[in-house]
Amino acid sequence: MCGIAGMVQTHPDGAVDNATVHRMCEAIVHRGPDDEGIFVKAGVGLGMRRLSIIDVAGGHQPVFNEDKTIWIVFNGEIYNFPELRSELEKRGHRFYTHTDTETIVHLYEDLGAACVNKLRGMFAFALYDERRGKLVMARDRLGKKPLHYALADGRLLFGSEIKSILAVAPELARVNNEALLQYMYFGYIPDPITSFLPIQKLPPGHLLEFEAGQVRVRQYWDLPEYGTHQPRSEEECLEELEWRLAEAVRIRLISDVPLGALLSGGTDSSTIVALMARASSKPVKTFSIGFTHDDFNEAHYARLVARHFGTEHHELVLEPDVLETVETLTSSLEEPFGDSSMLPTYYVSCMARKHVTVALSGDGGDEIFAGYDRYGIHLRRQAFERIPSWAWRLYREQVYPRLPRNMRGRKFSYNVSLPWRERYVDGISFVPSFERDMPLLSNEFRDVLRTGGDPENVMYRYFDRAPAKDSVSQMLYVDTKTYMVADILTKVDRMSMAASLEVRVPILDHLFVEWATGLPAEWKLRGGQQKYILRKLAERVGVPREALYRPKQGFAMPLVHWIRNELKDLIMTVLLEPRTLQRGYFNPEGVRRLLDEHFRERRDHSGRIWRLLIFELWHRNFLERIRTSWGAEPYRVTGAAGNLG
Repeated sequence: MCGIAGMVQTHPDGAVDNATVHRMCEAIVHRGPDDEGIFVKAGVGLGMRRLSIIDVAGGHQPVFNEDKTIWIVFNGEIYNFPELRSELEKRGHRFYTHTDTETIVHLYEDLGAACVNKLRGMFAFALYDERRGKLVMARDRLGKKPLHYALADGRLLFGSEIKSILAVAPELARVNNEALLQYMYFGYIPDPITSFLPIQKLPPGHLLEFEAGQVRVRQYWDLPEYGTHQPRSEEECLEELEWRLAEAVRIRLISDVPLGALLSGGTDSSTIVALMARASSKPVKTFSIGFTHDDFNEAHYARLVARHFGTEHHELVLEPDVLETVETLTSSLEEPFGDSSMLPTYYVSCMARKHVTVALSGDGGDEIFAGYDRYGIHLRRQAFERIPSWAWRLYREQVYPRLPRNMRGRKFSYNVSLPWRERYVDGISFVPSFERDMPLLSNEFRDVLRTGGDPENVMYRYFDRAPAKDSVSQMLYVDTKTYMVADILTKVDRMSMAASLEVRVPILDHLFVEWATGLPAEWKLRGGQQKYILRKLAERVGVPREALYRPKQGFAMPLVHWIRNELKDLIMTVLLEPRTLQRGYFNPEGVRRLLDEHFRERRDHSGRIWRLLIFELWHRNFLERIRTSWGAEPYRVTGAAGNLG
């Protein structure tokens, strides 16, 4: 596992030096503490930081081909590289390392950019073809590894993290208000835009080719059509599910360094641990954390699973210094990120890294097998669609505004009055339900809705593209393309890399995902039971029923307790300071009302407050530090365009 960075200068007299590429690499040293490699030649610079996993001694990057006309920097793991290497050697290619990275170079020699279709794994790479004067970049199919780029002043800059780009071009820290509004709605910023106007994310399953000063981005993979194969029986479905997932786990056990698993005690991670235990000759090392608040503590379920499979279990019950952790993480976050489970993800990654370098996780099960409550809620609320749409429209426009604000069921009634896609998007959006009663956004920030586009349109575009006929499968597609990539996988990548830990995700093996996508929705959500067939598999491989059939908590944390106690002083100080309110994002009265309702315990606004806090701390701890480095004024919103100060 590594971090990559670099640039290509398009001007004939443009130069790239080692020191510049080194600065880009230094910004992501946490991603690869073991080694640094740099290639610089004729206006091209490729750099990487390495966390040594495969061929620890000989896997120095950048890697090149036989005549040194093709160079690559690579972040990730290619699990089918032994088979690919054997095929390439039979065709006459000569290898000088034992790494998976070198396989890509020789595949490119044979297939060009189409080589990406042969790769099975998680990856982000940048390959320079000297003969063609072309840079090729690619990101894995499901977005496990990140890749960012910017074309500015005649040069293309790229990096695993935005920090690398800003390290040498801080002037690109021009805030993208449309992206920040998307954060306020969803708690994350969906691909391909970022917090900064000139910088883009390369979307999952996409290639970028940069040649003669032109950037061309194209998609090479997408999820196949949903519901295309119906198993003849449950037994047949379970048999195929078992061998496919077992294989995805087995190939991820290849490592030259210590390996373990992150275990929450839920269905997904427990199933992965069960399959690891079956494939391993030694006890699996497992890691879990718990909290002293019993209603948020899942450690006993993880302990139960660990004991059942005889793992070498490590558990840490936390009373963390929340203030210090929040300050630390918001200093490193390149974009505001509102998923509070980044804290336990960071803590468990730090604990695991003391014992292993690689860990498997159960991420992806909810999006592939319908594990979120919202899918079942959607089916239950379909009954309201029997009421004519004109009647619901009349209710929203004439009746709803006149109802007492604190009336029980008021927000529920508004949500069920919407057409099903709008109902779904309204349910996952942070801003609209609060804004219907009390403006939280400033007039200036709301102007972005008129000029930059409604954030909800991001979701509707994915709905329009979904290769599915039924509504549940359409929702799974939307969540896989948005929430899973920009929230779940971003969280896992950033927090694990902050601890220099590689995390592998068997459920998101693309061949396994393609097969699971083809299952009809009733195999995933049946009789109100989420992840129906995956739970049946978990039972089949021995996961205790006590861990499987219990209320879903996710990677839970006592956020409401922390906000009302440890974080209260920070929240009241930061969110009500003139410095915050004068930025122009929020309606001061709306912020005060939000805090008042929460701390008087009239309503639980902990999720909203957390997002506001992270938003402002990102401004202070990351954005303003970057902007100060090149002499810009503190940022204030001025409408749709990013203000330079």
